[in-house]
Amino acid sequence: MKLDTKAIRYLTAEDWRVLTAVEMGSKNHEIVPTPLITQIAGLRGGSGVHKCISSLAKVGLIAKVKNAKYDGYRLTYGGLDYLALNTHRKASNIYSVGNQIGVGKESDIYVVASSSGLQRVLKIHRLGRISFRTVKANRDYLRNRASGSWMYMSRLAALKEFAFMKALKENGFPVPEPIAQSRHTIVMSLVDAFPLRQIASIPDPAGLYAELLALIVQLASYGLIHGDFNEFNILVEEKTSTPVPELTEANPQTTLPLSNSDESKPLNPTITLVPTIIDFPQMVSIDHPNAAYYFDRDVTCIKRFFSRRFHFTSDEPGPFFADAIKHVGKRLDVEVEASGFSRKMAKELDAYMKEVGADGDAGDAGDGEDGLDDNPDADDDAPEEAEPSDFAETLSAGDEPAIEPTQLPSVFGLAETMTVLDIQDNDPLPESIPTTTPPTTKTRTSAKAAAGWSI
Repeated sequence: MKLDTKAIRYLTAEDWRVLTAVEMGSKNHEIVPTPLITQIAGLRGGSGVHKCISSLAKVGLIAKVKNAKYDGYRLTYGGLDYLALNTHRKASNIYSVGNQIGVGKESDIYVVASSSGLQRVLKIHRLGRISFRTVKANRDYLRNRASGSWMYMSRLAALKEFAFMKALKENGFPVPEPIAQSRHTIVMSLVDAFPLRQIASIPDPAGLYAELLALIVQLASYGLIHGDFNEFNILVEEKTSTPVPELTEANPQTTLPLSNSDESKPLNPTITLVPTIIDFPQMVSIDHPNAAYYFDRDVTCIKRFFSRRFHFTSDEPGPFFADAIKHVGKRLDVEVEASGFSRKMAKELDAYMKEVGADGDAGDAGDGEDGLDDNPDADDDAPEEAEPSDFAETLSAGDEPAIEPTQLPSVFGLAETMTVLDIQDNDPLPESIPTTTPPTTKTRTSAKAAAGWSI
């Protein structure tokens, strides 16, 4: 599903009311009846609602289901994207949307910007994308759920990730700063770093290896297990620092040590690799029945990657789950449950992960050299909404960064490279929402009449 924001600037207030009405009706109807849309929207006159429905259907925000028993429409992922973007726009979290900078098995990552020009990251959860690889199991699973839908599961995944990211950030863990969450989307800070899987070599593999394993143990001491702690979900940032020279006791302004020629020795800058953890929808508590399995899998993923990529193998065994939970203090899993992501939501999302098999990228880590799936969305049975994006690209270790520096020059320069969600006073307003009109085909009778034939 491609995120096309060209039409969002031209939606009227009535269009937003009708689109919201379709979303509200989707809670109890797979196909929302047209009379119910009219009733929820509350617009005067039925003709206005039908005009808005026609405009929304042209740009693919709602869709009419063929061979339905009654006249109605369903909300598409594009419509859900627009509703989430409109919420972020009203809250001044997003001013413009840029290119796609990443794609996961069931999520898309875009670079966005605020009105001040500060770049941020928009993550859109699209659960159900890989589910079509196990169609029969998923259909049986949805048949047993009264309110089962991929959009609902995507909302739960975004809600869970935002709650855990916020709790981890407040307790000093190296994660992106969560800014806002709406429906199936999350807005977070942009980390100017590369995924670990794109790095060919590092100066000190042992230091980074020890730091990553320490993060796994630290998460367990707070009652959490990442569940997908691998090279796909670890960003590594280079930070350069210059050592501070020592000062003499007699003169604080004089540096030591000095060479024989009484010239100060040059101080070489130190490069430090700082890891950042991302992707938290599959995070579980240490009380989970399979907590020990997920903990050991996280440790194994790091050991296997460092052995294959950097040819580094540690002589020390572990860490082990039994030792990690001996010093549990503050329980972040309990805090997240109390913050709004209930235990019922966690069970529903966990059941989805179990049925679909979407337990993270680590499940495929045994395929290929480093478990890299160049096209995780490729599937012949996937519907049109699960179509992989043309913007998805994979960077090699020697490529240039896909993201520019985190500060843009100005808001005016921003509009030239990004799609602005708001209409400004000096922007021309088209007569209707821009759509691609298919070429009309003339009948033989109309063609003859246009040519001047006598009919």
